[in-house]
Amino acid sequence: MPKKTIKFTKMQGTGNHFIVIDAIKKEERLSTEQIKKLCATGFGIGADQLLMILPSRAADFRMRIFNADGGEVEMCGNGIRCVAKYVLEHGYTGRRELEIETLAGIKKPVIRGERIRVDMGEPAFDARFIPIRLSGRVINRAIKVEDVEFKITCVSMGNPHTVIFMDRIDKFNVAKYGTAIENNKLFPKKTNVEFVEKINDNELKMRVWERGTGETLGCGSGACAAGVAGVLNNKNKEKVLIHLRGGDLEIEWTKDNHVYLTGPAEEVFKGEIDVH
Repeated sequence: MPKKTIKFTKMQGTGNHFIVIDAIKKEERLSTEQIKKLCATGFGIGADQLLMILPSRAADFRMRIFNADGGEVEMCGNGIRCVAKYVLEHGYTGRRELEIETLAGIKKPVIRGERIRVDMGEPAFDARFIPIRLSGRVINRAIKVEDVEFKITCVSMGNPHTVIFMDRIDKFNVAKYGTAIENNKLFPKKTNVEFVEKINDNELKMRVWERGTGETLGCGSGACAAGVAGVLNNKNKEKVLIHLRGGDLEIEWTKDNHVYLTGPAEEVFKGEIDVH
């Protein structure tokens, strides 16, 4: 494949870091291997995910999301905030209330100063929609992985999440059990895994193992899933502050059954890179 030069912007939201490719005026095509190389720390730019911003016929903009393993996924809460900030600050829109098309549907970020609030839509609980090879709702259900029994609660926020409440998550081996649960045969499309510790009714602490990426400092859709799962398991109130390793996110599950995510987004640096 011939060499080409692409422009990129590095952005982050609560430590979840992204390569943002502006394809609004010029289409960019990248192979799975090229995306893997770009996201590889030490070999490329380094990122949890690559985000591509494109025109949309259904919304203001369209966002494609690729994990560090090169696979395309449905939704990213931290990523969509970065995209909203990018299109505003680079002059593609003057509006602060946007509609952005994703594989999980149209999401609606609202820019409020340095923080961005996103309507992440309605959570789904039926096993068919996660998907997981069980029946009905999967709430506080026991499964055994490796040598440990976990009580899992599964939530789809347009992408699959498996939430596990436990004590002392700082000392927990997230890498060992995160990858084992992600790749468990119960999950035909794999799963993101959230390990969550209750602080009080209004605060949770969370570590996240992202499907196709590994442990990351933050995950917006994962924080939404954790907040919802906490309500279902009587751990927290409908509005909750979630502490991640990369910062804090506010989650609110409202009476209209929509989940709202509020947090920061930041541009880190810009550059050009040759890809083969």
